[in-house]
Amino acid sequence: MLWVKAFHIIFMVTWFSGLFYLPRLFVYHAMSTDSISIERFKIMERKLYFGIATPGAIFTILFGVWLLSFNPHFYMSMAWFHLKLSLVLLLVIYHLYLGKLLFQFKRNQNTHSHVFYRILNELPVIGLVLIVILVVVQPLMTLPI
Repeated sequence: MLWVKAFHIIFMVTWFSGLFYLPRLFVYHAMSTDSISIERFKIMERKLYFGIATPGAIFTILFGVWLLSFNPHFYMSMAWFHLKLSLVLLLVIYHLYLGKLLFQFKRNQNTHSHVFYRILNELPVIGLVLIVILVVVQPLMTLPI
């Protein structure tokens, strides 16, 4: 179980590296005006999203499900775990939204300013902080069922 947990954490860090860095690339991409920079950002964004962030997300979820399989009744009776799963779902939606934005940049159809991406860049921080607190502190230990 400890090996599975270790790989779950490793892939979670990988996923979050993409969630943190891709919106930052979007900031610089939105500010770029020369074609060389724009094309370079398109390549960097594609490689980050499909080569790092998406595999990180998939393996985070797979190893998380594997961890859950060791004691599903225990975890599913914990309120903190339900909150964690809800936050993971929101992060998956955020990840997919970044993919939508990536395709807009790819087609030169970006409609947002660099300020929008600076704000968007902060959202996964909130998710990370809340998930770590839920897993480590485990408030609201059990569900009232």
